[in-house]
Amino acid sequence: MIQGKKLITVLGATGSIGVSTLDVVARHPDRYAVFALTAHRQVDKLFTQCLAHHPAYAVVASADDAARLQAMLERAGCCTEVLSGSQALVDVASAPEVDMVMAAIVGAAGLPPALAAARSGKRILLANKEALVMSGALFMQEVVAGGASLLPIDSEHNAIFQGLPAGFERGLGGSGVTRILLTASGGPFLNKPIDELAAVTPEMACAHPNWVMGRKISVDSATMMNKGLEVIEAYWLFGAPAEQIEVVIHPQSVIHSLVAYADGSVLAQLGNPDMRTPIAHAMAYPERIDSGVKPLDLFEIGRLDFQRPDFERFPCLGHAYRVLREGGIAPAVLNAANEVAVASFLDGRLGFDRISDIISATLDAIERREADSLDVVLDADRRARECASGFVERASR
Repeated sequence: MIQGKKLITVLGATGSIGVSTLDVVARHPDRYAVFALTAHRQVDKLFTQCLAHHPAYAVVASADDAARLQAMLERAGCCTEVLSGSQALVDVASAPEVDMVMAAIVGAAGLPPALAAARSGKRILLANKEALVMSGALFMQEVVAGGASLLPIDSEHNAIFQGLPAGFERGLGGSGVTRILLTASGGPFLNKPIDELAAVTPEMACAHPNWVMGRKISVDSATMMNKGLEVIEAYWLFGAPAEQIEVVIHPQSVIHSLVAYADGSVLAQLGNPDMRTPIAHAMAYPERIDSGVKPLDLFEIGRLDFQRPDFERFPCLGHAYRVLREGGIAPAVLNAANEVAVASFLDGRLGFDRISDIISATLDAIERREADSLDVVLDADRRARECASGFVERASR
C-alpha cells in the first residue's frame, strides 16, 4: 500500500474490462494505484497505459514484445519494468505488495494467475469466467485456504451479489433464497430466423446491441454460451444448484439480475449497461464510489421486457446446463471446445451455426473423470482443444 492507497494488478489491462478498471482507478487517485498491468500482445496500447498509470511492472506474452516495450518506456522516461511469460503473470498477481487483482484475462491462460491471487489472499475481482468454469471446486478451495475475498465482476453475478443477504455463504436455503434469475440480452440474433443463422458473419456476431465487448465474448453472447458459462459460475459463487438458476432474456440489459426469496420478494439490481458499475462496486466494497456511469433514467427507458430462452435457437445454453449437472472435467471440456469453435468462426473456418455442433461432439468424445487437480483440468483442456480442432478441420473440408 502506498500512503494509504490500495495497489491493484490488472490482468488483461488492454481488454474492455481492463480499460474500464483503469478508468475507475483514474477517478480515485487518492484511493488506488497500479502495481502491474498485463497484456498478451497489444504493446502499443499497454505502453500508453503505462505512461498514464506508472505501474511498477508490465507483463506481455513474449520476450521480444517485452524488449520492445521496455525500450519504448525507457525512451519515454517511464521506469516501469517489463516482464514476459506465464510465470510473470503469476508473480504480479501474488506479489506481497498487491491488495487486489482484476482477473480479466480471457480464456484458460487466466486460470494460473487467478489461482495464485487466491492462494496469496488477495481481493480478487473476478472477470475471468474460466477460473470457475474450468476448475470451480479447486478455485473455491484456494480462495478459502488462502483467506482471499472473491467479488464477481460480471454484471449479472455482481447484481446477484448485491441482492443476496449477509451471511448467504452459509447456504441460500438458510437465507430464504429460492431462485437466482440471470438476465441475458439475447444478443444480436434474438429475433433472427433460425434458418438464417448459417449466414451470420463475425462482424454481425460481434455487433452486440447493448454492450461494448471483445470479439470472443461478443460471439459467446450471440450464441448465449456466455450465459451458460455464467450459470456454471453462479453455481460456484453462490452455491445454487442448476435447478435454482434460471435464465431470463431481458433485451434492454437494464436489470442485471434478480434474487427471489421465499416470502415472494424479488430483488433486482438496475443500472445502465456499463461495466464500470460492477468494477467500482467490487473495488470499494462495502463502500460505494463514483464509477463515472451515467445515472439510470427510467423515463427514458420506458419499458422492460422479459422472455424465456429458446434452447433450439441457443443450444449452447443447454450444453452448459448439461455439464453443470455432469460435473468433473465436463465444464473444462465445454470451455475448451467453445474457445476452439469460436476462434474458428472468427477466422472464417467454421459457420456460426456449427459452433454448437463442435461443442456437442467434443463433449461426447472426451471420457469423463473428476477434476481433482489443476493438472487434470489442464489435461482435459488440452485434450478437448485437440479433439475440437479435429472436428473443425473435418467440418471445414
